[in-house]
Amino acid sequence: MAEPSRPPIPEDEIVSRYLDATQAQQETMRGGTEELDIDASVVKLKKRGKLHALKSITALGKITFHVLGFTGDNTVKTEVIARYLKAEVDAADGDSKMSITPQNYKFKYKGADEWNGRPVYVLHVTPREKKVGLFKGELWLDAETYMPVRESGAFVKTPSLFLKNMQFVREYELQNGVSLPQRLESKADVRFIGPVELNINFVRFSKEDQDGVALTSILQQ
Repeated sequence: MAEPSRPPIPEDEIVSRYLDATQAQQETMRGGTEELDIDASVVKLKKRGKLHALKSITALGKITFHVLGFTGDNTVKTEVIARYLKAEVDAADGDSKMSITPQNYKFKYKGADEWNGRPVYVLHVTPREKKVGLFKGELWLDAETYMPVRESGAFVKTPSLFLKNMQFVREYELQNGVSLPQRLESKADVRFIGPVELNINFVRFSKEDQDGVALTSILQQ
């Protein structure tokens, strides 16, 4: 990444354009479904599990998961994957409290970089308060659309006493002017069972248009 320099436009304007872009992104995602594969492992116990699921997002932003299949160790299913899914559902219920907005974060321009051949702006984000669901790290924005293409960092407070040192990288893919989740990689330490890893590949996003025709975006071939 280039050395930090003055932003091409004021930081406040970058953040404002990002907020407008994510509002469009949220509206696109609502009413849609995502097919995803979740791989998780408990490193010290050498236990693994893979869950195939369908994630539905209602018009109001409520999230539900429907399990389509699971293979592997049940401990991984209940202690790692199930806990993650519950945390995501809870996060959606309190979305405004966890969203990347000026109410929750301070933004600092770090410089320019490149992502999948496109120029991006890199912002450092710091939570204003130490709350569950907020993280300290980086936000990468596409320089043309201001859509997020990458988020990474460490959560400042975990949702459970059993979890600590939660870190993640979330990547997006630009499709038809909006960012769709593509991959999530996360690591954490869980009391009593040690380090765990959880990776999600978003296979397919689909949504019906106003005429009831299914619109499908294949994220992973």
